Amino acid sequence: MTLAAIDFPEDDLPLCRTPLLAGTDDLTRLARPDPYTGARMSDRLEAIRLFREQVGRETPIMGWVEGALAEAANLRGVSRIMVDLVDNPEWVEELLERCTEVEIAFARAQVEAGADLIGLGDAVASLVGPALYRRFALPYEQRIFAAVHEMGARCRLHICGNTNRIVDAMVESGADIIDLDHMVDMAGAATKHGERVAFCGNFDPVSVMLKGTPDQVFDATLHCMAVGGARSFSGAGCEIPLHTPVENLHAQTRALASLAA
Repeated sequence: MTLAAIDFPEDDLPLCRTPLLAGTDDLTRLARPDPYTGARMSDRLEAIRLFREQVGRETPIMGWVEGALAEAANLRGVSRIMVDLVDNPEWVEELLERCTEVEIAFARAQVEAGADLIGLGDAVASLVGPALYRRFALPYEQRIFAAVHEMGARCRLHICGNTNRIVDAMVESGADIIDLDHMVDMAGAATKHGERVAFCGNFDPVSVMLKGTPDQVFDATLHCMAVGGARSFSGAGCEIPLHTPVENLHAQTRALASLAA
């Protein structure tokens, strides 16, 4: 098996130059990590335990796992896994089964450590249409969320990008909270599904939160909360960019405080 070649830039996200599963035969030699002994996974568990010690039951704590398709893309590479979906679907399903088993074990360990909520990131799913989503992403999300619910915790689904075509299917995942990116029709989603799930979003993290003014962030926050409905959560469509002005973060807080006043 070829080892993954990963670069670790200073003060930035790691980049995988050579994926672990360079060839399909490598799948048979893929090791299954143990959440309690794997270096990064056990570190996450310890962090959750420390958070719980500090905040008691006053503040909810969220753990995180990758969706099976997202993890498969990490192991295989995004471009290759997209081709595999068409050229080698049975092999992909075998890989997804392995990923799902690991994610369920990791999610359960995080709930045991004190997490109240497990987020699941399946961002690569925004690159496929409804039919492929329903075959290669949704069933595995459903299984992971079912395991989390069995532990008594809540579930959050994050698929950034343009998910307008798969929002209806995402609602079937079993997630209690669903993130919507800024290019998604949050008002339409909330009108159609707002009684079933809570949506989170969805202003642009770059043009609004990073490059906008505090007034723009304030207005965008109020707008998203208005169209998202009473059960919605405020958040940017995806992660807050590095170097986002602190004043903009405070503007979001002020907007939410004004709604609660």
